[in-house]
Amino acid sequence: MAGRRWDRRWEVGATRRMGKVFARRAAADGHPLDEAVTGKLEGALVDWGLYRDGERDHRVSSYTEALARARHGQGFVWIGLFQPTAHQLAIIGEEFGLHPLALEDASEAHQRPKLERYGDTLFAVFKTVTYVPHRDLTATSEVVATGEVMVFCGPGFVVTVRHGEHSELTGLRQDLEKEPHRLATGPGAVLHAIADHVVDRYLEVADAVQADIDLIETAMFSPRGWRGIDRVYQLKREVLELKRAVAPLTGPMRALSTLRNPLIADETRNYFRDVDDHLQRVKEQVISFDELLSSILQAGLAQVQVAENEDMRRISAWVAILAVPTMIAGIYGMNFDYMPELHEKYAYFVVLGAMATACTVLYRLFKRNHWL
Repeated sequence: MAGRRWDRRWEVGATRRMGKVFARRAAADGHPLDEAVTGKLEGALVDWGLYRDGERDHRVSSYTEALARARHGQGFVWIGLFQPTAHQLAIIGEEFGLHPLALEDASEAHQRPKLERYGDTLFAVFKTVTYVPHRDLTATSEVVATGEVMVFCGPGFVVTVRHGEHSELTGLRQDLEKEPHRLATGPGAVLHAIADHVVDRYLEVADAVQADIDLIETAMFSPRGWRGIDRVYQLKREVLELKRAVAPLTGPMRALSTLRNPLIADETRNYFRDVDDHLQRVKEQVISFDELLSSILQAGLAQVQVAENEDMRRISAWVAILAVPTMIAGIYGMNFDYMPELHEKYAYFVVLGAMATACTVLYRLFKRNHWL
């Protein structure tokens, strides 16, 4: 009964939306609806397609026909957008009845990873990450670059919205089309493929960052390695950027792998469990990165203090050594008339010898105590 009520609501909503679509076509001076709609999405529309029984229906060349068939239960439409404007998102929102709050989030970048449900539609936000290759890690090196992918997943449609140059889903659509048995399960398969793609990139970036941490750890404990402490701080900031992408996604991914939803088949839910396992692994790895870098940073600061203490001891030792001849020279430089040593024939050489002996004894004493 619930399914029938949902079908009636869908048909009524579809009829209303189709009426608005035809009204826009009439206002377009007789231009085909596809040109009117896709023209408004120009610059943002990456690709679209109708999928029936897991296969892309290449016979459908009309955007209007694809929407109509999807609304009547003949597969689903997958539309990909890249950095659309608020007006372009409003067009898509009107076509599929998307919630204004979700459209507002999708129009702005720098959203926190999350999963929200608006009626029959799921709205998911993923942060994508990319490792930025660099020859040498410096205090200003960019190690982790981020982007965002928003996914609207509803009955008969999937809309992906990408923000940032590092939010690519390269080859994802082509790879899915090679596995029609997965696409046949519905829009939830696309949501899983995107989540799997994003988390796999997390694993790749985490492995690359691990190599950087190993290098910087080796360098830190080398002689004078503390001079590169600014690089440790920069890498810690980059790991924090990775942590902000990974940690908030654990809750939504756990929900997708455990909660029942009409859009996600039981088989697909099992795949989400695998993605959740990978995400947990990355999360633990990133947390360990943060802790390790904090330890390296503390070790570097301790080395700075040790180096400063060694420098102070070295300076103090030389000051003490130089204080002896300075004191003797000061005494004999007072030019008193009644100083018997001034009239001795070898007094000058005796005083010089006393200075040299005292300085040598002090030098060897400080050297034995590792002050020099």
